[in-house]
Amino acid sequence: MEFNRSISILFFFLLFQGMIVVSSAKSEFSFLRKFSFSNSGDGHDRNCRGCHDEQGSITVAYTDPSGAIRTFKMNFNELSSLNQTEETADLGVISNEQLGNRSELSLTNRSETVDQIRFQDQNAKPIDPIQRKRELLRQKRRERRKMHLIHMSQENELEIQDAAINRTKNFVNKAQDRYSIWRVEYQNPMSTSVLKLMKDQIIMAKIYASIFFSKKELDLYQLLIMRIKESQDAIGDASSDNELHESALARAKAMGHALTSAKDKLHQSEEIERKIRAMLQLSEENINTAKKQNTFLVQHAAKTVPKPLHCLHLQLTNDYYNYKEGIFEDKSKLEDASLYHYAIFSDNVLATSVVVNSTVMHATEPHKHIFHIVTDRLNFPAMKMWFMMHPPSHATINVQNIDEFKWLNSSYCSVLRQLESAQIKEYYFKFNHPSSLSAGHENLKYRNPKYLSMLNHLRFYMPEVYPKLDKILFLDDDVVIQRDLTPLFSVNMKGMVNGAVETCKESFHRFDTYLNFSHPKISKNFDPRACGWAFGMNLFDLKEWKKRNITGIYHYWQDLNEDRKLWKLGSLPPGLITFYNLTYPLDRNWHVLGLGYDPAVDPKEIESAAVVHYNGNYKPWLDLAIGKYKQYWSNHVKFDNPYIQHCFMND
Repeated sequence: MEFNRSISILFFFLLFQGMIVVSSAKSEFSFLRKFSFSNSGDGHDRNCRGCHDEQGSITVAYTDPSGAIRTFKMNFNELSSLNQTEETADLGVISNEQLGNRSELSLTNRSETVDQIRFQDQNAKPIDPIQRKRELLRQKRRERRKMHLIHMSQENELEIQDAAINRTKNFVNKAQDRYSIWRVEYQNPMSTSVLKLMKDQIIMAKIYASIFFSKKELDLYQLLIMRIKESQDAIGDASSDNELHESALARAKAMGHALTSAKDKLHQSEEIERKIRAMLQLSEENINTAKKQNTFLVQHAAKTVPKPLHCLHLQLTNDYYNYKEGIFEDKSKLEDASLYHYAIFSDNVLATSVVVNSTVMHATEPHKHIFHIVTDRLNFPAMKMWFMMHPPSHATINVQNIDEFKWLNSSYCSVLRQLESAQIKEYYFKFNHPSSLSAGHENLKYRNPKYLSMLNHLRFYMPEVYPKLDKILFLDDDVVIQRDLTPLFSVNMKGMVNGAVETCKESFHRFDTYLNFSHPKISKNFDPRACGWAFGMNLFDLKEWKKRNITGIYHYWQDLNEDRKLWKLGSLPPGLITFYNLTYPLDRNWHVLGLGYDPAVDPKEIESAAVVHYNGNYKPWLDLAIGKYKQYWSNHVKFDNPYIQHCFMND
C-alpha cells in the first residue's frame, strides 16, 4: 500500500507540472496513456508484462474532453508496455524512456495535446504519415492562394473580366442545332409548344432584322427576312402543333441557327431593349385599335335586325293588313287589379313571344295573367298579328301603340324633348362627333338607336300608362321565365316603390359606377357606395308611385341632366336616381343576369332562377349569342310555326 501511495503522489506531481503528456499514433488525438511499473522491491524489470496481483496496482489520472481531471485504478497485469492496446479506453503505454524524453516536447505542443485529449474508437487506425504530409501541403497551398486573392489589385480583376468577355465573343458554338429561346417539349403531339416557339422566334427575328437593316448589314438582314417568311408559311393558320406544316420543325431549327448568328453579332443589349420597347408600344396601339373596332362591330351587329326577324315582321305586317276577319279583343280583364299584370315594352315580336310563352307555361293559373305589350307604330301590325294568330293558352294579351298615348308629348316629357333635339341626333348619328369610333369614346355602346326610342323610357311612366292598376311586373323582352311568378305579387315591399334584385358585389355595380360624383348635385344627394340593382324584372307598386310622385322626381333629374354630365348613358342610371331609397331588394333567385355577356355564369344559379336575363349584346336571337345559354331561350320558340319555318328555316 505504501508503494501504491508513493506512485500516486509521484503521478499527480508530474501531471500538474505538465510533464506527462503523450501523443497517440493518430495526430489529431492526444491523450494520457497508461503507465506500467514493476515492483521496485523484487528487482524485476520495470517493463514486466507478466506481473501478478501481488505486484500491486496504480492510480491513473487524466483529463476528459471537457477539461475535468478524472482518476481510476488498474492492476499491473492489465498494463501493457510500449504497444497500443485494444481496451475500451484505448490508452497507450508510456515507457520509462518516453517519460525520460518528455522534456523534448515544447510548451506549445504540450498545451495543444492536453486540449485535444479524447477517446478513440476501438477499430480506429493510425493515420499514414505520408497522407498527413500531403494534407498539410494542400492546406499550405490553399492559404497561399487565399492570401494572393486578398491582395490582388483591382487592375488584375479587370484584366480577368476582359479576358472572359473576349473568350465569350470568340466562342464558336458547336451545337447550334440545340438553340432554343424556351424549352420545348415534343412529347405531346397535341401541344402548342413548337407553335409558340416559332412565333417567339419570328418576333426576335424581326427585332434583329430591323437592327441589322439600320446598320446596313444586309446579309444577315436578308437571311432573317427569309427565315421569317419560311416560318410564317409553315405556321399558316395552325392553332396547335399537329396542324403545322411537316417542315415546321426543320424551319424552326433553321431559324434557331439564324438567331444564334444574329445574337453573336449583337452584344449591345440597350439597342435591343429600345427596339423591343418600340415594338411593344406599337403592339399596344394595335391592340387598342382592334378593341375599338371589335366594340364597334359588336354594337353594329347587336343593333342590326337579323334577316329572319326582318322577314318575320314583314310577313306578319302583310298578313295584318290583308286580314279580312274582324278582330275580337276581351278587354274586361285589362283593368282588374285583382289579377296579375305584366308590362312588356318591345319592338321584337319573337322575343316578346318567348317572354309570354315561358311565363304562361310556368303559371299555375294562366287565366289570371294579363300581358300589356307596348310597341312602336312600325312594329304594331306585326306584334298584333302574331298574338292574334298565336294567343297563349287562357292568358290575356293587350297590344298597344306608343304613338297613341296622347299625353306622351315633349311639353310633358322632358326626355322626349331632349331626344328630339338636334344636339342629341348629332351625338348619335354624326361620325365625326367625339363619341365616334375615331375618337375612341368609351360610351360607344350607347350610340344605339334604341336609346332614342321612348320604349326605353316608358318604364318611368307606369301610372300614366296603367292608371287603374295597383301593381304591375315589368319584364324586358330579353328574359326567359323558368318559374311561376305569382308569389312575387304578394311580396311585402314595406312601402317601397320598386322591387328589384341588387347587383352589387364588393366594389362592383355601386352608385359610383354609374353616377358622376365629381358633380356637386350628385355628391350632395347620393351615397357612392349605395348598392345598384337591375332593370329587367321589376315589381312596381303604383299606389306608392303616385303617392311619392316618382315621375316628377324623374323629370326633375332629367331636366338637370340636359348636358348629359350627371350620369352615364342608358336608362339604368336615371332609374337608380329616381328610385333612390325607394327600392326593395328581392331574393337573388328571382332574377339572374349576365347571360348576354358573361360566359361564366354559374349553371346552378341559372337552373334555380325564376327569371334569366340576357342583358348585354349577345342576345339569344343573334348569331353572337353565347351557345351554352341559347337553349334556355330557344326552348320556347315554336319552330313548327309556319312563319318561323318560312323565315328561319329558309334563311
